[in-house]
Amino acid sequence: MNKEFLNVIVADDNENTLIFFKNIFKELKISIKVQCFNSGISLMKYLNNEEAVIPEIVFMRYEIPEKNSLEWIEEIRDNQKFNNMVIAIYSESIPENEVEDIFVKGGNVYIKKPEAFDQLKKVLTEVITINWQYHTSGLNKENFILKV
Repeated sequence: MNKEFLNVIVADDNENTLIFFKNIFKELKISIKVQCFNSGISLMKYLNNEEAVIPEIVFMRYEIPEKNSLEWIEEIRDNQKFNNMVIAIYSESIPENEVEDIFVKGGNVYIKKPEAFDQLKKVLTEVITINWQYHTSGLNKENFILKV
């Protein structure tokens, strides 16, 4: 697959986090087109639109309002048009059994969100780089799970 950039979505109700993610993505060597949503409802409204560009990866905060992220993962995974989309859930801290639930429900990546900007940049760079390798090499994304 010859791809020049990754389509990325970030869903978080914290505007500062959205800005951090956008700034980090701008600095990466991989070209990224990023869209941000401040709720799961606005994210799903966009994804279910026929005109929507399906992203290669969605970063979603675990504690996103309206429904919990596990319900959003199930809703995404119930639609076959999202089969190739990687779902990355991040949180400051959640119990280990809930991290397991993320993977069981169909999440691909769990990120324990670091507090420091430079550490967040390192983690996001790693996730994007690995995801880029999966997309450009045609590897099966259904087998892709990562915990950072």
